[in-house]
Amino acid sequence: MKTFLFPGQGSQVKGMGGHLFDEYQDLVGKADEILGYSIKELCLDDPDGNLNQTLYTQPALYVVNALSYYKRLEDTGIEPDYLVGHSLGEFSALLCAGCYDFEEGLKIVKKRAELMSLLKDGAMAAILESSEGIVRDILNEANLTSIDLANFNTPSQIVISGKKSDIAVAESVFLEKEKVFVPLNTSGAFHSRYMEQASKEFRIFLNEKELRDLSIPVISNVTAKPYHNDNIVENMSTQISNAVRWSESMQYLLAIDGMEFEEIGTGDVLSGLLAQILAEGSKAGFSGKDQLEAKLEMSENSQIIWPIDQEGNSVTAEEKVVHWNKHFPVGSKVKSRIIGDEELETRTNAVVLFKHRAAVYVEGHNGYFDLDEIIPFS
Repeated sequence: MKTFLFPGQGSQVKGMGGHLFDEYQDLVGKADEILGYSIKELCLDDPDGNLNQTLYTQPALYVVNALSYYKRLEDTGIEPDYLVGHSLGEFSALLCAGCYDFEEGLKIVKKRAELMSLLKDGAMAAILESSEGIVRDILNEANLTSIDLANFNTPSQIVISGKKSDIAVAESVFLEKEKVFVPLNTSGAFHSRYMEQASKEFRIFLNEKELRDLSIPVISNVTAKPYHNDNIVENMSTQISNAVRWSESMQYLLAIDGMEFEEIGTGDVLSGLLAQILAEGSKAGFSGKDQLEAKLEMSENSQIIWPIDQEGNSVTAEEKVVHWNKHFPVGSKVKSRIIGDEELETRTNAVVLFKHRAAVYVEGHNGYFDLDEIIPFS
C-alpha cells in the first residue's frame, strides 16, 4: 500500500520544478494562458519576488506538484492507493484522483488563491514542542480567544492563525511561557474563522464546476478521513476556514497495514512531519492482553524486568510504554546503560516509535532512548 503526499504553502522555493517545465511544455503553455504569466519564469527565477505571495504561490505549487506526479507515473507506472495533500496540496491530490483535469484544477486553485489573498492583516505562527491542550490553555489564559488553531501538523506542532496584531501579542505570551514560537511567512489568517467569507464564495464558484467522482481515495484535511463523492464541494470549500488535521490524517493512514509514503513535488516538509509524528508516537494501550499483570519489578541493578503474560510471552512495545508511563512520569531521573552513569532526565512520556520501539525522549541528548537501554534511579 502506498500513499502519495503533496506539499502546500511553505514548501515553495525558487528553482522548484527544474527540468519538468521543458518536459511538459504543452501543459506549461496551458498554465501560462490561464494564469497570464510564465509559470516557468516564476518558479525558476522569480524575477519580481512574487513566489511567496499567496496569489502566486498556490498556482505555482499546484503546477509543480502536478508535473512531478506525471513524471513519477511516466517513470514507474505505479499509481498510489491513497492520496493526501497539506492545505493547497489537497488540490493536487484531487487532481490525481480524477476530480478534474489539469487545466480545470488550475482554474480552481487560481480562484482559491485570489479569494484567500483578499483578506489582509492576518498572520500565522507555529508553536513547537507544545500539545493542542497547552496551546489552547495559554491562549485562553491570555484572553486571546480571537486566535484559532489552524494546523495540527504533529501532536506537538500546532499552528495558530488570526489578526496580525493578535499574533504579535501571542508571541510575547508564548515566549514568556518558554514556548518555541515561529512566525510563518504568510499574508493571511488562513484556516481560521477569518476565511469564512472566502469559503462561502469559493463554494459558490465550485458549485458551477463539474467535479468527477474520485478514482483513488483522498484524505480530507477537514475530516482526516477519505472524501465521499457527495461531499467533495463541502470539503474543498470549508477547508479554507477549517483547521488542517494533518497529524490525525497521517495516523489514519498509518493504521493501514503495510502503508508506505512518498512525497511528490518540491522539498521534504511532509516527510519531516511524518517522521516527527512517528517519533512522537501515540497513546498506547495493552493491545488486548488483559491478563498481563501491571506490576514492574526491578533487578538488583535497577534494570527493568518486563513482566510476561500467562502464556510466557514477552510484552510488546506498547505494553512497555504503558508500564513505563504508569511508574515513571515526565522528569524522572534515569541513567543510560550505554553512555555511562550520568544522571539524565526524561522530557516526554514514553512512546512507540516506528511501530516496534519503546522509547522516551531524554533531556540534553536531543534524542530518544530505548526503554531497555536506560535504568531509572530509585
